[in-house]
Amino acid sequence: MDGTKGTIDAAAMLAQVQAWSAVNTGTANLAGLASQAAMLAEAFAALPGTVELVDPAPVTAIAADGSAYDKPHGQHLVVRVRPQASRRILLTGHMDTVFPLDHPFQRQAWLDGETLNGPGVADMKGGIAVMLHALLAFEAGGHASGLGYDVLINSDEETGSLASAALIAELAAGKMAALTYEPAALPDGTLAHERGGTGNYSITFTGKSAHAGRNPHEGRNAIVAAADLILRLKALETAEITINPAKLEGGSANNVVPDHAVLRFNVRPRTVEAGAAFDHALSHLLVDIETAHQVATHRHGGVTRPPKKVDAAAQALFDLVRQCGAELGQDVRWQSTGGVCDGNNIAACGVPVVDTMGVRGGAIHSPDEYLIVPSLAERAALSARVIERLAQGALQ
Repeated sequence: MDGTKGTIDAAAMLAQVQAWSAVNTGTANLAGLASQAAMLAEAFAALPGTVELVDPAPVTAIAADGSAYDKPHGQHLVVRVRPQASRRILLTGHMDTVFPLDHPFQRQAWLDGETLNGPGVADMKGGIAVMLHALLAFEAGGHASGLGYDVLINSDEETGSLASAALIAELAAGKMAALTYEPAALPDGTLAHERGGTGNYSITFTGKSAHAGRNPHEGRNAIVAAADLILRLKALETAEITINPAKLEGGSANNVVPDHAVLRFNVRPRTVEAGAAFDHALSHLLVDIETAHQVATHRHGGVTRPPKKVDAAAQALFDLVRQCGAELGQDVRWQSTGGVCDGNNIAACGVPVVDTMGVRGGAIHSPDEYLIVPSLAERAALSARVIERLAQGALQ
């Protein structure tokens, strides 16, 4: 086996992608995710390993009234093949999409003879098919005995992988390399190289209500306190971190001083140091806000995907992918991006990772999402070649 297209069943890949895309797997649609997980378990049972569904880790979220609640998630699929092998890699993907059950974008449509529009066809049910068929092609070759691997397909990547982060870290431990099957960064197949990080915060403010006409001075306005924090947060922005106040909830009638508010915001640090510095600064800001407005605050969240830098070991993996692409007549390039994915989590574990090994396509996270269908076999052949080289000790 040499990882060429001749070993890849392109028609079977397309049929799987279409069947999987027909199932709504918005991150909150637990029934849809369960159905998809069963379909994936059956498909990945073709590999010579164990297949299991792993329960999600508990995740706490903050409601609009400031109360904490347990946020449910779907199970994650884990496949283990040759766990005793001396060389082992990790392959990851996700079964969830950003389209909830009530979203109008639920159907597929052919845009032309080679372009399929549909929910999740690129991000990333197409990528799951690429992963599976690359592994099937690899197993059919002569080097499979030299490499073990774990596969993780989680159910919550689109909302930050909070219910699978510990599982990602567990499976990444001890691996020589990792491949993640997010769609290519550009429709031409360009890979994502370095990535920034991300974190989501919810800050709850508790003030004191009062009549807005009779005795407003006796109230402690939680929304005013939150607004003050928004301005102070924006003042912390630098070239190394952006801060996006996204949603402010609270208040009631116009004649009542609001005693409650919840502010939600996102941060995008470019470096680990910038994320840590922001978190430290936020602690001081909250003390200042509490003093200035005589309110209580409670913080929830933080940076959950650290920035992904490409060190020498990771660059060697990128170079290997480029070399394999050249052998197959594919021009492999890469560029840095502001987006995040499970590749950030894997890189934080010290494991070299290329995290856009999935299909070519575009307009992800929108009703215009599309898959360039010939890229299914093309990218599977690329992955099969890379996996084969890893089995032969390419990075050692």
